[in-house]
Amino acid sequence: MKLIAPAKINLYLEIIGNRPDGYHELVMILQSIDLADEIELHSISDETIRVHCSHPQVPTDKSNLIYRAAELMATKFPQALAKHGGVEITLNKHIPVAAGLAGGSTNAAAVLVGIDLLWNLGLTQTELEDLGAILGSDVPFCVAGGTVIATGRGEQLSPLPSLDHIYIVLGKYRSLEVSTAWAYTTYRQEFGSTYLQDTNDLAARAAAVHSGPIVKAILEKDAVAIAQKLHNDLEKVVLPSYPQVLQLRELFASQPGVIGTMMSGSGPSVFALCETQQQAEQIQQQVRQIIPDEDLELFVTRTIAHGVKVDS
Repeated sequence: MKLIAPAKINLYLEIIGNRPDGYHELVMILQSIDLADEIELHSISDETIRVHCSHPQVPTDKSNLIYRAAELMATKFPQALAKHGGVEITLNKHIPVAAGLAGGSTNAAAVLVGIDLLWNLGLTQTELEDLGAILGSDVPFCVAGGTVIATGRGEQLSPLPSLDHIYIVLGKYRSLEVSTAWAYTTYRQEFGSTYLQDTNDLAARAAAVHSGPIVKAILEKDAVAIAQKLHNDLEKVVLPSYPQVLQLRELFASQPGVIGTMMSGSGPSVFALCETQQQAEQIQQQVRQIIPDEDLELFVTRTIAHGVKVDS
């Protein structure tokens, strides 16, 4: 079985306060894009899990979220494992590694979906999302994808009308990685005094959240208004510490045809929104001329209305 596992970008990321479990209380708008990895699953006769990937930065042992997703399914459904055998998983990597694009999370989501189908488990989308939440905050979103407002630590999902055909130029330095844990910890150290103290106070929470304007723009499918309302709190700590990310963001912002630009998640990926594919391709070429550094990967992609899909 072959599955397509799309990346995601954040159109909005707001940090509200601390949670009792040590995570942050967040409000995010997550968006699937058509830059995707491919996952192949094969049943094997023994009850083992094998992971293959030719990308040098991707481990194939238990530290890989793909392996842990398969292991979770084996633990939760031992009778299916005994009946169908283990799985051999081959990852064909296209999404940049450690880029704030949920590459590992979407791969894990694809394995959950794939094993569900391979073993004829008949799980619902909600059941798959609940399993995904055990693995990581972004995994539940990656199962169905599309356009979603995510709250809690990112695992509580409410669908929004799907956005498709907003074109995107995406840039990421291969050698540059930003630790998500570092970004959130640094944000807490610098801005913790501004946090909402009681995240269970619904009235106070409603007053603290500022996502209303971008949600309205999404409901109206107004690409320009969406682009003007992009927001990511983590830029406050990542951009001052990573000059290359700031430089790329400023360069994108200066290009004709860019209607909005922002860092995705904890970075270091930066994206620019455009209204047409032609504009996106021109911006990609222009940025490549200005920064000829081969370490900089540039992609033209677009928003899509789905997450993991079986490749027919």
